Amino acid sequence: MKNILNIEFGFNAMKKLNEHPKVRKSHTIFFVDIFFKNSFLIKEILIKEKDFLYFVDSTNELTTTDVNNVLKTIKETNNNYEVVVGIGGGTSLDFAKAISNLLTNKGTAEDYQGWDLVKTPGVYKIGIPTLSGTGAESSKTCVMINLQNGLKLGMNSNHTVYDELILDPSLAKTVPKEQFFYTGMDTYIHCIESLNGSHRHPLSDAYSNQALDLARQVFQSEDMMSDKNREKMMVASYFGGVAIANSFVGVVHPISAGLSVVLGIHHCEANCITMTAMEEFYPAEYNEFMKLVEKNQIKLRRGLCQNLSKKQYDDLFDASTMHEIPLKNALGLDFKKILTKEKVIELYKKM
Repeated sequence: MKNILNIEFGFNAMKKLNEHPKVRKSHTIFFVDIFFKNSFLIKEILIKEKDFLYFVDSTNELTTTDVNNVLKTIKETNNNYEVVVGIGGGTSLDFAKAISNLLTNKGTAEDYQGWDLVKTPGVYKIGIPTLSGTGAESSKTCVMINLQNGLKLGMNSNHTVYDELILDPSLAKTVPKEQFFYTGMDTYIHCIESLNGSHRHPLSDAYSNQALDLARQVFQSEDMMSDKNREKMMVASYFGGVAIANSFVGVVHPISAGLSVVLGIHHCEANCITMTAMEEFYPAEYNEFMKLVEKNQIKLRRGLCQNLSKKQYDDLFDASTMHEIPLKNALGLDFKKILTKEKVIELYKKM
């Protein structure tokens, strides 16, 4: 995996953005979560006359249509953008990565959903996460839903990796408690899937184990959102992203993808809902997860997959089992014999 060139870490590290020579001198595209539209953060960012500012509505999962529409608008400005900055959670960070790639590679977002399809390095990009857990700041993918074919896939490429990161734990202070838990658990799930997969190796294991240790410290503490814990969770998220970039996920993420594509449930919450049906595949981790849910008084939505239509169940099956690489990583080459349609629907009904 490509290494990130530079990382600024610490409270108030965000102030380094305005001092960055590329941002000061070049035309820059900013993708900022809409949550910050009227906040102190956006007022402190130096936006120059020919910069492009786009507020990302993360209410829904990122789609290829979203990316293609914004790409068209950016190209119509006829400005030579040399830097892309993503500020926000996984949706904003993935949006920025996708646009960076598409500014230097012809075609549409759909053309690059898969593995190693991006051939040319993207525009220089800087990632600034305001949530901790998705690993979008350090992973080599940006995940999008293709509404035309119902597939949820990423641009999996070394060219998708950010060139620089600014990790500022103060930006996560206003995250709602449930969202902090859901997003942080994405790191936990990345790492347990990596450690239980056939593609694990000492490098990914090292990152996974360190990320899990930090995540456990955070979620077993009395105040998971304390200043110290927000620091730990931001580091865990980074490690978890690197871990999964050097290995693969397992059963949770494909099943979770079905919830996102068919029922529109956000990725991190979908992962947590999926974990409630994972006792068979990850028994020890399932028990630990359920204890952490109880300890932190998180109310997971249940019963979402009861009494669905036949088409919805068919769509859930298709949207999950098409992720063959992670399922082979978790269950082997014969995963289809394990995850039959009846079995997959049974898992969804357990949630």
